[in-house]
Amino acid sequence: MKKMATLMAFCALLSSCVKEGPSKKTFVYCSEGSPTAFNPQITTDGTSNNASAHTIYNRLVEFEYGSTKLVPALAESWDISEDKLAYTFKLRKGVKFHTTKYFTPTREMNADDVIFSFDRMRDESNPYYKVSGGTYEYFNGMDMGNLIKDIIKVDEHTVKITLTKPEAPFLANMAMSFMSILSKEYADQLIKENKLGNIDNIPVGTGPFVFKSYQKDNIIKFEAFKDFYGENAKVDRLAFAITPDASVRYQKLKTGECHLIIEPSPADLDSMKENKDITLLEGPGLNVGYLAMNTQKKPFGNLKVRQAINHALNKPAYIDAIYLSHAKVAKNPLPPTIWSYNDAVVDYDYNIEKAKQLLKEAGYPNGFETEIWTLPVTRPYNPNGKKMGEMMQADLAKIGIKVKLVSYEWPTYLKKSSAGEHAMVQLGWTGDNGDPDNFLYTLLGCSAVEAGSNYARWCNKDFESLVVKSKRITNIDERTELYKKAQVIFKEQAPWVPIAHSIIFRAMSNKVKGYKIDPLGGDIFKTVELK
Repeated sequence: MKKMATLMAFCALLSSCVKEGPSKKTFVYCSEGSPTAFNPQITTDGTSNNASAHTIYNRLVEFEYGSTKLVPALAESWDISEDKLAYTFKLRKGVKFHTTKYFTPTREMNADDVIFSFDRMRDESNPYYKVSGGTYEYFNGMDMGNLIKDIIKVDEHTVKITLTKPEAPFLANMAMSFMSILSKEYADQLIKENKLGNIDNIPVGTGPFVFKSYQKDNIIKFEAFKDFYGENAKVDRLAFAITPDASVRYQKLKTGECHLIIEPSPADLDSMKENKDITLLEGPGLNVGYLAMNTQKKPFGNLKVRQAINHALNKPAYIDAIYLSHAKVAKNPLPPTIWSYNDAVVDYDYNIEKAKQLLKEAGYPNGFETEIWTLPVTRPYNPNGKKMGEMMQADLAKIGIKVKLVSYEWPTYLKKSSAGEHAMVQLGWTGDNGDPDNFLYTLLGCSAVEAGSNYARWCNKDFESLVVKSKRITNIDERTELYKKAQVIFKEQAPWVPIAHSIIFRAMSNKVKGYKIDPLGGDIFKTVELK
């Protein structure tokens, strides 16, 4: 009875349920967690990106669906000056913002919206700068505030961005979620209503889906935007059924309550392959899962302690037990599928005696007590944070390190770890733009410490010099050599234990057409349909 009551409630919530599940006009996606907000300017996690950047918003330029190729979006064209310091974007005309029960636009998208969106993150005098804490991890972690010298409105449909110095990945960065375009008119309305915080949680964009409602930890509902500037979505409604447990997601897929599920459990993959009603997709992941050590907290400022922990963790055992071999052991902070990966780097071997010796040399012959924060949601780079934490706990106990395992709900986990409250924390990253800078600078650069995306809180001048120099040049061969040297420094200094580069899986009903695995890790539904 309880199961039937739950199903009936779910159907009523969607207002489109028939005997075999959701109607053909409603696409249901079983997501793994709750978004931290509905504005990609203030989020960094894939869960939030899927619920906002890929549904509600657009950027000036975007990645072609299913690839890392840059294509026009809200900007129909752009010019770059010879000195690589000025980017002029010609905006697409006729782009409409969403009409909702809380906002009715009176004009189309123009240069004012672009300037407002970027100034919100860079201008401390902007009334929205400190809203939601004023934390812009991507923008600050990538040093965009120092990079962008000026943004000017040339005319209603032309924006010119001037840089302080050349930046090789700048255009690719513009296609990333955090550079989404918001409505200035909506922002102005919220100021009059004294509801500034709504801009991040009750969103308005130009994207293929309009936000309708969110019941925390339960469901997000969207409707197709009929006035979308591009090709309209092929379903009328989209629902994110928030389902943290991978086995429950699989059950919902089998019963027709969901059409597509994220991050299936490795233990269920064989069963999915045998099910004639299910299609299992897989692809190489542009990702890395890692354990970050907070170098600003004792004893992790000690290099030998960090090296000892690298020797103590049995990574091949994690690949077998947690990923069921659907991943590769990681040794570098970026995956082997990205250019400039340094395969010549030698990893720390699993060596308990060496780890004990290093701890002794560091002044901890009997070990110490600490914490590991374990991932609370299923992510492509770590399908089971709790189990991995238990295995890490057992491994570190062998060298005298007594570990307490701690976790929080996903939004709290991200917020507290960004603030540096952890000792050691499980995290990971899926590349956003196909450039090594997105791993090496965004996750390990000095500006990323204050921004909150450098969870090791590690700032090394030699490493920083190499990755910053690589930003300033466009020659791929020269950039590659600099990044390879940076990876050597990372390995020697050991601020992380890189764990795995995983294969990405998605499972979906055979009725689903038009879905692709995105190499940049997003779940994108603008082309999905139900046959």
